[in-house]
Amino acid sequence: MSDRRRAGLILASLLLTFAAIRLALWGSPDSDFDIAGHNIHHLFTGVLLSTAGAIPLILRPGRSRGLDLACIAFGAGLSLALDEVVYLIATDGSNASYLLPVSFWGGVVVVGLGALWIVLVGWSGRESRGPER
Repeated sequence: MSDRRRAGLILASLLLTFAAIRLALWGSPDSDFDIAGHNIHHLFTGVLLSTAGAIPLILRPGRSRGLDLACIAFGAGLSLALDEVVYLIATDGSNASYLLPVSFWGGVVVVGLGALWIVLVGWSGRESRGPER
């Protein structure tokens, strides 16, 4: 799988997940994911998805089987985690504050920087031809 293909899959899942989560929570801001009375923010779900996707991408760089799904999981998880960074730092963490401009524009900036980094790294240099020996 080429670097550009991986970057494209990660970028697409990053941006689509950001749009989907923002639209879903804008339409239903009081939708919480609770386990045993604990509110699980999508930061934590994102970290788990990113980890699940990153490990195969790092350990199996020259193999293509299953890496499309790993790229998608990594991009989606990264989006979920990045989206909550500014929200959790700059607001009180309430459902209502997720809809504030600082949360939205903070998410746009942080996810945008992640997307820019994917483009810069994924489209720079030569295409990979599998593991080097």
